[in-house]
Amino acid sequence: MSATIIIPARLGSTRFPGKVLADRTGRPLIRHVYEAASRARGVERVVVATDDDRVRRGVAAFGGHVVMTRPDHPNGTSRLAEAAAILGLPPDAVVVNVQGDEPEIEPAVIEAAAAALVGGSAPVATVACPLSAGEDAANPSIVKVVRRLDGTALYFSRALIPFPRDGVGLAPLKHAGIYAYRRSFLDTYTRLIPTELELTEHLEQLRVLAHGFAIAVAVVESAGHAGIDTPEQYEAFVERWRRRG
Repeated sequence: MSATIIIPARLGSTRFPGKVLADRTGRPLIRHVYEAASRARGVERVVVATDDDRVRRGVAAFGGHVVMTRPDHPNGTSRLAEAAAILGLPPDAVVVNVQGDEPEIEPAVIEAAAAALVGGSAPVATVACPLSAGEDAANPSIVKVVRRLDGTALYFSRALIPFPRDGVGLAPLKHAGIYAYRRSFLDTYTRLIPTELELTEHLEQLRVLAHGFAIAVAVVESAGHAGIDTPEQYEAFVERWRRRG
């Protein structure tokens, strides 16, 4: 297995502007993400895709690879598709999308997403894990996924799925939010029309399911800490990083 990891990175953020260049640890957040992604096995290269020259300069400063993309992409997947085209990746290439605000992503999660893609026939793969202690399954910020018997996604939702009508039943699975794609499907995705399900739940992966494409879902024990959305979450990351030395 040989995968290319592409990290879409924008400076714009409603709750934490400029977060990918935040550097309270002595290095920008995007560097933490880049280095974590680079530790995954089977990775041929890691590339940052951005539309901001400040991000480009920040990545170049630590020797990272970066490509410049258009500023008008509606989502990260669209930016991923342009970056894959710029890189000249072949149609069957494995492309893994790692978010630019996940400095503590486990290499095993990246490997699981890529392996699920390579080991099956679905054009997209992702990862899920059990909820951590103290997490509320009904929290709409936590996206849940239900799988088919063949391991592909049946549905993703911000609601509690499956709902335990009798108080017991199948435990919810938390979606980790990482995706692996065949390069050829990225071009297909950019031509798919947004659907009512996607717009209702604000989950772009529902566009893939609604148009009849499968998403393989690998299950891992833990996906590590979630992405950083707020300054408070960043400060908590900085403290964890300092404790680790």
